[in-house]
Amino acid sequence: MSTNNETPDRRGPTNPGERIAEWTDGRLGLYKLAKSNLRKIFPDHWSFMLGEVCLYSFTILILTGVYLTLFFHPSMNEVVYHGSYVPLQGVRMSEAFSSTVHISLDVRGGLLVRQIHHWAALIFIAAMIVHMMRVFFTGAFRRPREINWLFGWSLLFLGMFTGFTGYSLPDDLLSGTGVRFMEGAILSTPIVGTYLSMFLFGGEFPGHDFVGRFYSVHILLLPGLMAGLLVAHLILVFFHKHTQFPGAGKTEKNVVGSPLLPIYMAKAGGFFFLVFGVIAAIAAIASINPIWALGPYRPDQVSTGAQPDWYMGFSEGLIRVMPGWEIRAWGHTLVLGVFIPLMIFPLVMAAIAVYPFIESWVTGDKREHHLLDRPRNRPVRTGLGVAWLAWYFILLIGGGNDILATHFHLSIEDITWFVRIAFFVLPVIAFWVTKRICLGLQRRDRDKVLHGRETGIIKRLPHGEFIEVHEPLSQQQLHVLTAHEQPRPIDLGPEVDENGVERKANPVAKVRAKLSEGFYGEHSQIPKPTAEEYEEITSGHGHH
Repeated sequence: MSTNNETPDRRGPTNPGERIAEWTDGRLGLYKLAKSNLRKIFPDHWSFMLGEVCLYSFTILILTGVYLTLFFHPSMNEVVYHGSYVPLQGVRMSEAFSSTVHISLDVRGGLLVRQIHHWAALIFIAAMIVHMMRVFFTGAFRRPREINWLFGWSLLFLGMFTGFTGYSLPDDLLSGTGVRFMEGAILSTPIVGTYLSMFLFGGEFPGHDFVGRFYSVHILLLPGLMAGLLVAHLILVFFHKHTQFPGAGKTEKNVVGSPLLPIYMAKAGGFFFLVFGVIAAIAAIASINPIWALGPYRPDQVSTGAQPDWYMGFSEGLIRVMPGWEIRAWGHTLVLGVFIPLMIFPLVMAAIAVYPFIESWVTGDKREHHLLDRPRNRPVRTGLGVAWLAWYFILLIGGGNDILATHFHLSIEDITWFVRIAFFVLPVIAFWVTKRICLGLQRRDRDKVLHGRETGIIKRLPHGEFIEVHEPLSQQQLHVLTAHEQPRPIDLGPEVDENGVERKANPVAKVRAKLSEGFYGEHSQIPKPTAEEYEEITSGHGHH
């Protein structure tokens, strides 16, 4: 017996690029990873670009933020300004304010970068809210994506506070007023409010430490958490595969669209520069937060018409419209006019976070979903989303009641009372109207399936009757209008058992069944046309 110890002749890489690629793959295994993921299919729909706007605006925030940190001095040490802006010369101010003015007026491109940073923050929060509302209305949060919903919610929550700490850093009169507002809210917290305020500001407000502390939180802690959540969010998008709207050839087990490389990456690259260009154009045209016109912060002054960035306006609206209730007991004062709104804010945010689990429990739906809902086919969920938006915008009005009063020559008391009443009434009206609209759209879809699309062509029959000619829908259109499921509400079963003895139902089960009836009962969805109804109509009976 003989053995052959000769190794086969393997031809090595022919150029340095291939050699580097082979060396790297042999140590990191990137080829297998790339092979399984770079051909990942992503569906094509304009609403899926909302998430990309969030990603790209966050990237712009990081890039511009790094540039700004090179020139900003996070210190509250008092200095006398001797810079190029004449109206402020000789004015005492903090180093933070002085360095921000220097960035804005003396650093080449500093004002543009600073405004890009601020506008990108506003657009990031706006895109996050719109993106999450798209996910909410289409049911993209259902199993297996509940954790990804929590990641997105956390990004929104952290983004709001990152924005707040960011626009508080310049220590100007407007941002200082906002920090003073936050300090009052913290002080309203029973027992621990004073201690929290002292810890945050390093003593009595405004102290000498909060700019440095906000700076560390703003550039290190919060962006680091957000970057980690963003990576985890994208990993889960790859792992679970992307959702898609129903259509021809689309099922719960496939994805119809374009591969990540090269088509989707090419589109994404172009869209990034488009988003960057739009934000840069806005920053170049529309001035935002001109701190040199406001001046440095002084505790004894408040700038006229002080307003926070829009995404914090609803929290200010809660406090502005709340009556000034107080409780005095045992030598202490509980300021309910501030404390109650302070508690409403986290409760509402928590309700948004756990909604996927609440809907799953109410409906009993534990299945995986990769096809999206049309909002009209889920009237209750859509109504709840619109009710929340109505509630949000009415509080924005409350947060800007002084601006509305001065610009439209209205009484600020009248605006405040309007917001107080609308706070309870408007969301109910919005829910009811939205639900009725969704049911009306379902009826229209049913009619289109059975009778076809109205063409606007009037035809006279031999016996003199005038009718409108209807054009039958294509198979793809029929599929879109009829592919959705219509779940039935949870049934508790008979009220009595086989022996005629009344069953004792669990109170929690009764509540769940009642809520399920609200979601999927006969008043919450219009039955889809059956195959028999469709065949009867299209066979000529009653069809024109």
